[in-house]
Amino acid sequence: MTKTRILRISRIAVPALVGLLLVAYLAISYFVASSVTSAERNDQTDHPTDYGLEYEDVEFVSRKGDVTLDGWYLPGVEDGASVIFVHGINSTRSGDEATQIAVHLVESGFNVLLFDLRAHGSSGGDRVTGGINEAQDVLGAYDYLVARGATPDRIGVLGMSMGAGTSVLAVADEPAIRGLVVDSPYARVSQLVAFEIGRKTPIPGWIAPVFVPGASVIADMIFDIDLGKLVPEEAVESIGFAILVIHGDADTRIPTDHGKRVDEAAYPGSEMWVVPGVDHLDAFKTFPEDYVNRVVPYFKARLAGK
Repeated sequence: MTKTRILRISRIAVPALVGLLLVAYLAISYFVASSVTSAERNDQTDHPTDYGLEYEDVEFVSRKGDVTLDGWYLPGVEDGASVIFVHGINSTRSGDEATQIAVHLVESGFNVLLFDLRAHGSSGGDRVTGGINEAQDVLGAYDYLVARGATPDRIGVLGMSMGAGTSVLAVADEPAIRGLVVDSPYARVSQLVAFEIGRKTPIPGWIAPVFVPGASVIADMIFDIDLGKLVPEEAVESIGFAILVIHGDADTRIPTDHGKRVDEAAYPGSEMWVVPGVDHLDAFKTFPEDYVNRVVPYFKARLAGK
């Protein structure tokens, strides 16, 4: 083969190869961005009546005003403080042992609001946004409680996994909320996306971060999600009170380092319970008494009122 022919072939082959690589990169980036905005809509796994709890079926609108959200209101003590429970991705208002945790909160005098985030359970919506619009759902829950007579500065939030990161974003936007417990939060969603690529796909973990910029652009252009805003470790800096962080040291879904970074950036006096040998969201399931003995006193101290 002559040198001239080799050059002619290379002029065709190289751009074609570059084009194929670009198409593959965009396809994988789209897959990642799409997975960030999709969730499973599951049935409830538990119910307040299973524990003899009094409850009301309630609905309210996200503060964003675009979806109606369904929930349960569990009354504790009249004029008592209130706690909003925020579940994780692919879960529901009754998932993540929420109803069982609610039993202890109600017995301690708290009113509890359990609700389905958008695109989950029986709430409206068909896309998730990793926490951006979900934070508005949490604020809609806050607005609902205030409308029914709850004291604005005696409302706290308990968030799990994606719901934990979402809760940080929501509380950072609503200074009247005075208590926050986050169980297994993410610190920066772009890093979690890279971790998920390595965990769920054949793509080696060391190369996964390469696809984050492409996924970020596609998420913004097609799904109107700015992944750069999903950074609880930065948002928590604007929360002017101590929070409680819970994270298992054997978490295979969100590395414990994420929780530690949220705790380190939080208000002075914040505490973190690193739970030994516990996987993702298994702290209450494994150590229920210890869990309750940390969460309940925290909310009692933070939401006692003046």
